[in-house]
Parts: sequence; structure tokens; C-alpha cells
Amino acid sequence: MWGIIPAAGAASRIQPLAFSKELLPVGSVIFDDKEYPKVISEYLIDRLSIAGVEKICMVISPEKSDILRYYGKGHSSIHFNYVIQKERRGLCDAVFTAAPLISCDEDVIIGLPDTLWFPVDALCYLPSSELTFLLFPSDNPQNFDAVELGKDGYISKIKVKEAEITSHWIWGAFKMPGFIFHQLYHLWIKRNRIDEYFGTLVNAYIQNGAHVSGIYAGKKYVDVGTLKGYRDAIHLLINNNVLLI
Repeated sequence: MWGIIPAAGAASRIQPLAFSKELLPVGSVIFDDKEYPKVISEYLIDRLSIAGVEKICMVISPEKSDILRYYGKGHSSIHFNYVIQKERRGLCDAVFTAAPLISCDEDVIIGLPDTLWFPVDALCYLPSSELTFLLFPSDNPQNFDAVELGKDGYISKIKVKEAEITSHWIWGAFKMPGFIFHQLYHLWIKRNRIDEYFGTLVNAYIQNGAHVSGIYAGKKYVDVGTLKGYRDAIHLLINNNVLLI
């Protein structure tokens, strides 16, 4: 199973940094009886590994070679691959940069490397049969992609950073079989690559008659792309007994 990590963003909300935001130290890890800083993207990689991901494609921009250097020696038993998003054209463009690597008979999970969430095994609850989003409750869903489910239990619409929303659930990651990944890729191409956000593409996919599920398996979700988010992440680690002070 593949994991795709879009890591080409500019991190404008938390600049200036002397390194890629995906390498921002958040908490620590014990290795060989020594304590080391743990970077934010490692939390996603841990969760992908728990879900059974064996191969990761990191999508980076040309200037983010520090990510390649950091993960160049690997991470546990996961095999790393890297592709370049030449220009920052949104999440859809980043995710589909990995399309040549993904076969139709392999599952794929997409997660965001500047987020921290619990429980750590939440991805294990996502089925492999269809496109499914991992959902988290949020006090500020208008700042994210709010997910609305219809009476049939399937997602009816994803509202991308809209002010007027009726759902307090947001998505934090999603999983699908490889053939659906390529269906979405071809739909994106057919729509002349107009979709910057994945939510608008999925809305078009739903309007074409497809079923998309949402699983309420997430409990806590933090976007570490701002200083407030960074502080919230530290508190979240402490509250989950991951970081001790």
C-alpha cells in the first residue's frame, strides 16, 4: 500500500523558517536510549505505517532538498520515493504528481505532513473498497474542509474553507483503491486541472454519481502550519502522554 505525502507547500503562515515546515521539531522520540527531536511529518509517517503503508511518495518542490536529506536513510521498514512538483499549484496537482507510481491494484492513503492527530490507528478504520475520508470534529470547521454527509451515509458535499457551514466535521486524510485514484486523476485532467483543492474535485466526482464515504474515527486534529497550531500540538502531545514536561 502506498502513502502520498504532499510536502511542496511554502508554509507562508509560519515563516520565516530556516528549513522546510515538514521538518519542524514538535516533541521528541527515544532511540537507542537517547532522546532526539521529532519532526512534525514523522507523526504522519508513523500513522501510515500503523495502517500498513509500505511505500511512501514524498511530493516536494525543487528547493526542499532538506526533506530528501532528512529521510534519505529511510524510516523503519518504509521505502521512500520522491517526486517533484515544479510549481505550487495546489493539493490536486501535488497528489497527482505521484500518479505514475500508483498502480490500479494498490491502495493509497493521502495525509498532510504538517498536521498532528489522534488516535494513532485511525487510518486502520478506513476501508479499501472506496474513496473514504477520515473525519475529525473541529471547533473551527470554516478554516478547513468541512464535510457534510447525506441521509444515505455518504458524503454529499465538501465545503472548502466556506464561511457558511452546517457540519463541524473536517477531513484529515483519505484512502482509496488505486483504480479510483486514477479515475480522479483523469477527472481532474478532463476538468482542465481547474481544481486546486481536493474537495472541489471530489464534489465533481460525487455529482457524477460516485459514492464517497466518511468515517468518524478521528478524535483530535491540529494544523501545525501556524504558531497557534504549533502550541496546540505541544499541548495535544502532553495530553496524550506522548510529550512529558
